Parts: sequence; structure tokens; C-alpha cells
Amino acid sequence: MTNPNNVSLNINHELEFIDGHGLDVPTYRVLSEQGSVLEGAKEPEIDKQTALKIYDTMRFIRALDERMQAAQRQGRVSFYMQCLGEEAAVTASAAALDDNDMIMAQYREQAALRYRGFTLEQFMNQMFSNEQDLGKGRQMPIHYGSRELNYMTISSPLGTQIPQATGYAYGQKLKHVNKDSGELDSTIDNVTICYFGEGAASEGDFHAGLNMAAVHKAPVLFFARNNGYAISTPADEQFAGDGIASRGVGYGIKAIRVDGADALAVYAATKKAREIATETGEPVLIESLAYRLGAHSTSDDPSGYRSKDEEAGFRENCPVARFRNWLLSKGWLDEQEDEQVKEKVREQILEALKAAEKVAKPPLEDLISDVYDTPIPSLEKQYNELKTHIKKYPDAYPTTAGRLK
Repeated sequence: MTNPNNVSLNINHELEFIDGHGLDVPTYRVLSEQGSVLEGAKEPEIDKQTALKIYDTMRFIRALDERMQAAQRQGRVSFYMQCLGEEAAVTASAAALDDNDMIMAQYREQAALRYRGFTLEQFMNQMFSNEQDLGKGRQMPIHYGSRELNYMTISSPLGTQIPQATGYAYGQKLKHVNKDSGELDSTIDNVTICYFGEGAASEGDFHAGLNMAAVHKAPVLFFARNNGYAISTPADEQFAGDGIASRGVGYGIKAIRVDGADALAVYAATKKAREIATETGEPVLIESLAYRLGAHSTSDDPSGYRSKDEEAGFRENCPVARFRNWLLSKGWLDEQEDEQVKEKVREQILEALKAAEKVAKPPLEDLISDVYDTPIPSLEKQYNELKTHIKKYPDAYPTTAGRLK
């Protein structure tokens, strides 16, 4: 019998319904909460240089988050979002990639950008929207982007990057497909990783993106950060199924659930997922379980929807301390030197902050450039009206008023 429906024909004469609650997706873990390798677990192949770079990145992001959270409270920047509690998930997954792999992030993955080489000054210029900002001051703080580092500019609308990542990855694959046979001529050289939270997995773009990737076999790594809350909505009010990994299985995508506070587990899982994607040209879904220790953003007060006791319980499972302990046990990290570096990083961040906030804002004409080769009449009209307004009230626009052409 032909099967045009593309489903398994396991004929059964009993009238019964099925549900997915029996799937029981396991959670992959290598390190204990104290940073020791668990009995029966195998350390992934990772060299000292890579391991120290992962730790250096996590340490830097933790210090950056602390300083910029305070800067927002002081009114120096308008907005900030911390990676607190998810440093291992983001950093270790980025470390498992090739530098030419495309990263499509949500807005809590600054650690991935730092691992790629984004400088402290570039972080600050973006957050202060000054004239040295790569985005020309057009984005909210923490909406980074870097063509040089293959990090797609972040978009605020939730989940839009998911189908975009599928399309981009499909383009990466086409370079290796034989036009006559439709089969892969060679291993795919680069893939796309797409980060998003479990809240974004409730968006329609999630389902469209995964289904498209599964049907067209696009080499995209879907990295779902299940951190327990979509702003103030807890996971148990978002979905009834077994997390996000089970949805990948439903779409015909290989999936794994990993302890997102365990850098070694995340590194190993992402490394293997990338291997699968490059060799088969197919997508893989990784669900990272890690707790969002900070607020959703500086506009959020988590005390309204979760208790201090709940937060305290997860603070004991610090991903940075966990990986640090493993490094110390390997003899790859000097404890005294580490403390000195931490203090030096804090000083560098404060100095960079002070310097960036003094840099002039971008020229006003940047508002209407880069869309059309020559700005259309309606844009020119709006631009001229804005210049007139600013010249009329120069005290309200002290940085820009004196630089108008």
C-alpha cells in the first residue's frame, strides 16, 4: 500500500488515543553542581585554551551585567538585560561552533558575541548609541549585531529569528547540493545556530521555522533556552507538554535536553549537534535547562511573580562557579590570579563606560541613510521638519543641535 500521508502505518485494532507524556526526555549532564565529573559521565574533548576562553567569557559577562544593571538604575543607559544564570548555556554553545557559523540570537546572548571577539568598547558604544556604534545608534541597548563576527543584528519582536535562521541555513546547505541528484556533494562547512527562550517557542514563528527546517532539511541548530519564565509567565502556564525538546521529536527533528548550567554538557551537546547538521544537512534541537537568576529586563520586577526562596535555591547552582571549580580541579586555573583578573575586568568595564557616554551621538542624517540609495522625498521632508524642530529647541537636543548640516 502506498503511503501519501507520510506517517507510520502501525495498524492497531484497539480503539485508543496516545499522548506524549510517556516520552520522558532525559537531561544530559556531565558536571555535578559542585563542579566534579559525575560517576559514569565522560568529559568532552576540550583543550585548555578553549576551556579558559569559555571561563574568561563567562566571568566578563557576569561583571558586565552587574555594572550595566547599575548603570541603568543610575539613568546612564535606558535599558539592559542580563545573562545571569545562563552564562554557561550561551558561552559553551558558542564555543562549540566554527567562527564562520551564523549566530541568530534573541537578546540574552551577549556571551556568544563576546566569545567571538566583540570588544568591550563595542559593547559600550552600542549601549550608549554613540557615533561609534556599529548600528549607528538605531537600536535599543543590547540589540547587538556584527557582520564581521557573523552575529545577525537582534530584533525585538519575539521569535522572528527562528524562520529566518531556517532560511539562512538552507542557503548554506544549497552550496553543497548536487543540482542533478539533489544529494549532498560534501560535508556542509557552516551552519546556523538560533537562540530563543521557551516563551518564544509559544510563538507561531517557532512552529513555522521548525517545520520548514524539518521538511527542507536545513542545517540549523535550534537552541531553546528554557529558563523557567517568559517575562512573568512560568513555564507551567505556557505549555502542557514535556518542555521544548519533545516538540522537536514531533516535527521529525533530532533533539536533546541538556543541563544549561553545565558548561561541559552544553559544549558536548552542541558539538555533536553541529556534527550531525554538517554531515546530514538536517536540523537539531537543543533544549537548555537553566534558571534566569535576574529579572527579565531592567523594566521588570520578578518579586511580583516568584519568591526570594525560589531564587536562592537556584543561586547555589551557579554555572560560573561550577565551571570554575572544574578548571581548578584540572589545575588549569590559578585561584589567586583569577581574583586579580576579576577586579581588573571590573575596572576596565567602568573605564569603558565612562568613555563611551562622552562620545557624541551619530549624525542626524544617519536616521534616513542605508535604506534607499538616495532618500525618497517623503523621508527628506520628515528629516527637514526634524531639523527645524531641533534648531527651535536646541537645549532639548544638546548633543545633536550644534552638528546639524
